[in-house]
This record gives sequence, C-alpha cells and structure tokens, in this order.
Amino acid sequence: MTTIGVLVMSYGTPESMDQIEAYYTHIRRGHPPTEDQLKELTDRYEAIVGGVFPLRANTDNQVAALQETLNRMNPYQDKRFVCYQGLKHASPFIEDGVAEMAKDGIKEAVGIVLAPHYSVMSIGGYIKRAEAKAAEHGIVMKFVKSYHLHPQLIEALAKRVSAKLEQFVEAGALRDKVRVLFSAHSLPAKILEMGDPYQDQLLETSRAVAEKAGVTSWQFTWQSAGRTAEPWLGPDILDTLRDLSQEQIEDVLVAPVGFVSDHLEVLYDLDIEAKAIAKELDMRLERIDSLNTDPLYMETLSDCIISTFKP
Repeated sequence: MTTIGVLVMSYGTPESMDQIEAYYTHIRRGHPPTEDQLKELTDRYEAIVGGVFPLRANTDNQVAALQETLNRMNPYQDKRFVCYQGLKHASPFIEDGVAEMAKDGIKEAVGIVLAPHYSVMSIGGYIKRAEAKAAEHGIVMKFVKSYHLHPQLIEALAKRVSAKLEQFVEAGALRDKVRVLFSAHSLPAKILEMGDPYQDQLLETSRAVAEKAGVTSWQFTWQSAGRTAEPWLGPDILDTLRDLSQEQIEDVLVAPVGFVSDHLEVLYDLDIEAKAIAKELDMRLERIDSLNTDPLYMETLSDCIISTFKP
C-alpha cells in the first residue's frame, strides 16, 4: 500500500509560557521583542490560559481528526493518507514536516493550510516554504490553495451563526436586529494593489454564510492587525463596535470566518478585548463557536485533499 503524505500547515503557537519569547522572535524574523512587547504578549496568553496551555492541542486534535476523516473518505484501496504537521512560527516547522515525510519514504504529498482564504502573504508563504523543502527531498507535492466556498464549510459556519442567533432570541432580542460581524485577520493594505484575492474571498464566504443562515443585517470587519508603520486593512472590529453603538445597535454576533480554531486572536482579541469594548458601550456581544474538529470542517479538508491528490 502506498502512503500519501499530507502536510497540514498552520501559523503555530508556543507550547508553553516559557516558549513565548522564542515564538515572538521568530515572528519578528529573528529580532527579539523588547521587554514591554514581550510582557504585553505574555499577559495576553496569561489572560486566556492562566498558565495552562491548551492552544497547541487544538491543532494537534485537528490533524488527528483530519487523518481519521481522510482515511474514512479515501476512495483509493491501494493508498492511505498520513498527516504531518508543519507550523509557520513554531516547531515542528513546515520544513520539519516535509523532512519527516522524506524520512518515512513518502514520494507524493498534498499540502493544505488550516485557513480557508488565500493570500500571497499568508498561504502563499506557507506553500513557498513547503515547495522548496519538498523539491530538496524529491517529493512531488500538490497544494490546496483555498476552500473558502466549500459547501460543507459554509454549512458548518451557517449552523454556528444560526445557533448563536437563537440564543439572542431566547434572551429577548429580535433576530433581524442582531448585527452579525464577519471578521478575519487583517493584512497590510498593500495586498489590494497587488490584486490579492484575500479580501474578495472573505466577502464571498461571509455572503454565502449569511445567505445560508438567513441573515440580512451583517457587515465585514477586520481584527488583530500587526503593529507596523505601514497601513493595514480596516476598519478594525473595535472601531466598528464604536460605530455600531452610534447606530444604536445593542446586539452583536461576531463570526470570525478567517479563523478555524480557538487561539489568541479569537480567545483574547474577541473574547476579552472586543467584549470589554462592547461592555463599555452597553452592547451585548457574542461569538460563534470555532470550527476546531467539527466533522463538516474535517470533511471539507478531506474532500479538498482527495480532489487535489487525484492521480
């Protein structure tokens, strides 16, 4: 039986509090953070994990669930799929995942990122690194570039939006009066001049989810922008909440469609930071549950991998 490697790539997160500095230094291309920057990031992790560190387990669980789903959906009797993890900013790095495949004698592989929307600055970077390492080891590798409109993905997200809207209704809100904010990680605004598809794909996902969930009151906003001199895509969700307060919107549901699991940008930027602003504005803010290992999401990934592998 032939083994087909699957490189499951994601941004990565430190495995413990004492690895935060090394992680942050890698993100900053080898430049260590200042004391203040390190303290701020450490405080954010402390606020969401309280010294216990479950974040890395989210990705590990996704990779394990994906391997199980892939082999259940596998149409090839003479082949099996084995998943390897490759992280952008933490060990095992993308290159480590490819090297591990080579060590196991794998000749053919598919790469996929745990992020549905393509940008040359995000997914493009992952693919470039994996391609270079695969070429070094003589592994023939194909890639899933995006899956932002996959029917199962849209269904999984729409179910989550509908479930939370029901909670608003149970609490006495009118469903159509709840503003749904679809969000994703901001990127430098220069991607728009490059004709990058990231923003368009996010809007397409948002529109499809809103349609499926029967939502008419929605808009798109950005979050978690980097702190650099160059402008990033906006408006930021914190500014959007202030604008909604001016519109007398009292109920807000955030659907971070650009993220597929619980990590810092969701658990801190939304659940702590955005909630604090909403509270100040006397606004109720809730967030949809993350996809994590949702069977529909695992089927989305499996379907894309099997279709891309097709001999």
